[in-house]
Amino acid sequence: MTSGTSSGSRSSAAGSVAEASGTHGRTGDVRWERYPLLAQQPRARIWLAIQADLGLARNTIEAYGRALEDYLRFSTRSAVGPETASRAHVAAYVRDLATRPKPRAPKVRALSSAAGLANATLQQRLTAIRLYYDHLVEEGLRPDNPVGRGRYTPGKGFGGQRDRGLLPRYRKLPWIPTDAQWRAILEVARQEPIRNRVMLALTYDAALRREELCALEVADIDPAHRLLRIRAETTKNRQERLVPYSEATGELYAAYLRHRRELSRERGPLFLSESRRNRGQPVSIWTWSKVVQGLAERADVSQFTTHAPRHLCLTDLARTGWDIHEIARFAGHRSPQTTLQYIHLSGRDLATKIAREMDSIHAWRAQVTAEIERPRRSAPRRGRQVALPDRRRAVRPQPGPRSTRAG
Repeated sequence: MTSGTSSGSRSSAAGSVAEASGTHGRTGDVRWERYPLLAQQPRARIWLAIQADLGLARNTIEAYGRALEDYLRFSTRSAVGPETASRAHVAAYVRDLATRPKPRAPKVRALSSAAGLANATLQQRLTAIRLYYDHLVEEGLRPDNPVGRGRYTPGKGFGGQRDRGLLPRYRKLPWIPTDAQWRAILEVARQEPIRNRVMLALTYDAALRREELCALEVADIDPAHRLLRIRAETTKNRQERLVPYSEATGELYAAYLRHRRELSRERGPLFLSESRRNRGQPVSIWTWSKVVQGLAERADVSQFTTHAPRHLCLTDLARTGWDIHEIARFAGHRSPQTTLQYIHLSGRDLATKIAREMDSIHAWRAQVTAEIERPRRSAPRRGRQVALPDRRRAVRPQPGPRSTRAG
């Protein structure tokens, strides 16, 4: 009897959630099984479905889902309902995030370095929670936003200019490998299968993101002109672009196509799995991440990630003198402000400024030195005026005729 009642209540709850979220969007686009607490709360579920309807990238939806699921889990442990949470509760959640041990650095406790979650992850978590509370305010379910920046401004729930954030934002330059580290990565990559070598080469040549690389299809590559089309639906900002790749990468690609025919003769996805379990299936982003992690471990370059070749390529373009707008178009950046970090990372702006200023300083010093040395080369005759350092004109007295008398 109890079991039936419990089962009935669960069915009723599930039905109410489905009813609440039925009018909002493509629930099939959200992997609800990953967010059990979120899926049980109708308002939270509706909000995440709205984000999917807005056309946000899948990775963004998953990041928002993870963030809100984690916040709901913390609120459940603290016995605080999200609709009644105060700013003190949000501050406690921030402290919890900041003090969690990192899997890679469990013994580090400095908030500014590697303790807890990274600053970018903290900002991402708070962004998702703030947007969720903006939704509750817009729906009239809360009078204010406990995560809001300053006072809540209607109409800015999904973006717009805001006041200072709850946390300081660290703007760090991306890490790029040194020449020695890059050579170590390439040396280890020589032992990899042809597919992985082509993927690494294209990642650097075309400055591809991980999702863009794994979503490539055979039809996206033009071998005759060595051009690569990154389709809008696979990019981070939904902007299609066309980029070239090198001749050496073209040779690797041709060799890989011959190898790929042994797995599949269909066009479709370019990079296919060769494992027994998923043979002939498209390579996932997680598979590629594991490949890159293996390269980093064997090359002893622990900082190397799937994004490092992209950072290195864009920095190299800045070093060779590419214009900021050209780099932004090549990288697929919506704003040139994002591209500025690669200009700074290359040191080109500072090097050019230093060279220009130092040239002018050297020219000025040479001119001053020449003016100082000029009187020494042609000593002034007696009785003639000489320029003194205090800018006053003076006449040195002429000595009188030497006496010929003996003392």
